[in-house]
Amino acid sequence: MYHLVTTATAIVTIALALSATPSQASRATADACAAKLSSDARLIYASTIGAVAPGVDMVETVRSKTRELAMSGKINRALAQPAAQAAGECLKQAL
Repeated sequence: MYHLVTTATAIVTIALALSATPSQASRATADACAAKLSSDARLIYASTIGAVAPGVDMVETVRSKTRELAMSGKINRALAQPAAQAAGECLKQAL
C-alpha cells in the first residue's frame, strides 16, 4: 500500500512540474516584453499580471485595472488607452 501511495504522489508531482514549465516560460517571455514598455504600460502590466489565467476576461481585467490606475492618478489619463493596449500585448504572452 505504501508503495502505491508513493508512486501516486510521484506521478502527481511530475505532472504538476511538467504543467508548470510552459507557464513559467510564458511568464518569462511576458516579463521580457514588459521590460520594454513605457512606465505607464509597465505599471498596468505589473498590476494585472497576477490575474492572468486561462478563462479570465483579459480585456475587462486590463480595462478595470487601467481605469483604477488612471482615476487614482498613478498613470497619465491621456495615455491610458495606448498604455493598456501595449501592456495587453505582453500580458497575452503569459497565457
